[in-house]
Amino acid sequence: MGVVNVTPDSFSDGGRWFDTTTAVKHGLHLVAEGADLVDVGGESTRPGASRVDEAEELRRVVPVVRGLASEGVTVSVDTMRARVAEQAVAAGAVLVNDVSGGLADPDMIPAVAAAEVPFVVMHWRGFSESMNSRAVYGDVVAEVLDELRQRMDAVVAGGVAPERIVIDPGLGFAKDAAHDLSLVAHLAGLHTLGRPLLVAASRKRFLGHVLAGPGSAPPPARERDAATAAVSALSASAGAWAVRVHEVRATADAVRVARAVEGAA
Repeated sequence: MGVVNVTPDSFSDGGRWFDTTTAVKHGLHLVAEGADLVDVGGESTRPGASRVDEAEELRRVVPVVRGLASEGVTVSVDTMRARVAEQAVAAGAVLVNDVSGGLADPDMIPAVAAAEVPFVVMHWRGFSESMNSRAVYGDVVAEVLDELRQRMDAVVAGGVAPERIVIDPGLGFAKDAAHDLSLVAHLAGLHTLGRPLLVAASRKRFLGHVLAGPGSAPPPARERDAATAAVSALSASAGAWAVRVHEVRATADAVRVARAVEGAA
């Protein structure tokens, strides 16, 4: 899953793909590099980010979804708003990726149920402004599993078919570096939920901490692609359905090697 951030304030590449033409061109480049799916988002969810209003999110996202879909690209929409999801699906998106798992907008679950598209349910404890304060766990793996299971039950109760659900442990969302690393180490355990697994580690803070080492400043987000590819290979080995990344080629190569090793075992 390649990422197209149609935002001026993404932690990773804010502003680089902000206009529609550039964003569509970038999405096509990601496909050429090996992406099977392109995830289009118009609202930054980096820690501390403020929300964008709905009209602006629609203005950013829908034309890019339409442009990519018209080129035959398989498109998902990264949004917490039901209206954005509905209009993106109408424009050609075939999957809704909601980092709140339907918690941010009470209309999201009915909208996804009506659209009959796959729905990514991510582990989430609150909006970006406050999520760092919510990174408190006794056993992060057990608690994330339990909270995802509860969220899946709520989504199914709201009318979304169980077979349409994809789960995401929410790396970096209300989690510190140690929590993220622990979740990556136990990705295989998430299969107990019985649904495909999406892993979105690309360029995130925990990778910066790993690369920096003790007492050093983390490298900028765009210098974390090799580390992202390492997590992608680990995710593939753990049976992930997809990995969501900003730079596709390195990850596509890493996943290909992981699959080849798996096939030779």
